[in-house]
Amino acid sequence: MLSSEQVYTIRERATEWDKAAVFPSEMLEIIYDQQLFKLFVPNALGGRMTPLPEALRSFEQCSWADGSFGWLVTIGAGGGFFVPFMSAPACTLYSDRKAVVAGSGFPSGTAERVDGGYRVSGSWKYCSGSTHATMFTANCFIAGDSASSEKEMRSFIFLPEQVKIVRDWTAFGLRATESHTITVDQVFVPDEMTFDLTGNPNLYNDPIYSYPFLLFAQSSFAAVAVGIAKHLIEEAGRVAEGNREAWEPSGRYLFIRNKIGKVEEQWRRSVDEFYSGIEESWNKHVSGFLLSEDHQQEISRLCKATASMALSCGQALFPYMGIRSVMEEAPINRIWRDLQTACQHTLLISFEEVE
Repeated sequence: MLSSEQVYTIRERATEWDKAAVFPSEMLEIIYDQQLFKLFVPNALGGRMTPLPEALRSFEQCSWADGSFGWLVTIGAGGGFFVPFMSAPACTLYSDRKAVVAGSGFPSGTAERVDGGYRVSGSWKYCSGSTHATMFTANCFIAGDSASSEKEMRSFIFLPEQVKIVRDWTAFGLRATESHTITVDQVFVPDEMTFDLTGNPNLYNDPIYSYPFLLFAQSSFAAVAVGIAKHLIEEAGRVAEGNREAWEPSGRYLFIRNKIGKVEEQWRRSVDEFYSGIEESWNKHVSGFLLSEDHQQEISRLCKATASMALSCGQALFPYMGIRSVMEEAPINRIWRDLQTACQHTLLISFEEVE
């Protein structure tokens, strides 16, 4: 977990890197020292295997410190999920102290079979952490004739020197995540640098690797939203205190303090329910019980409802924070923008009513 000094350092720099849209190397050192990119990497590869509920609380804390910081930790750590599906030579890439994956699950590339591997071309958007990644993963459809009507899809590992980064991440939130597009053009990828997420795992068999991947991703992103919302609630309190003298005579201060109290209680109840649900599913999974389809759908809905709650915290408080809150350099403005952006991820959006 981050120390109070580290949280202070992160927040002191957050406005600077938000404006520059670049994640500084000094912040990466905090991540490397804490092995935050390696929460799901086996100890034998220099990782620090972490149970899912504990990892989610780390994602929450990092996102509470700063949205971009937390998002990068969460995405970077998530790359460890691929380890058991990779070949032994590919797994050694995780042994480096700075090892971290960036990439995309969307199959927007094509691969042609050649002797010893594949020739790959493609473009993949929204690759968070692109500028400090030590490896990239991306999905491709395999080109060529097939007896099956379904196209074969496979995952490919690229090294940084094989990839071109197109610096097109211009989002209004999570600016420092450098979630740029990556492209490759006729790059040769040997067989041992490819893998199939639907295949059989190798010798690494920690419970995290058999936990449903969709729930793994949704709970991770929900934890980010939870952390950013917590920061926003606390920052709203600081804004209110800073304006108390001006706002108190009109009753505005008391109104806002009451509003913050109600939102904070809503946040607390929802977060307790979120972790309770995740821990129940995790304990059941670790005990060897198969999570039913209904149970998986229940957890998926819980993650979406938690993210919806986090977003509603911002919507409930931001309009009352005064004219200064619309300025980009205001901390609450950055936090609100980060929250909006994180909750825009399609895995957190329900296309039915979420209570």
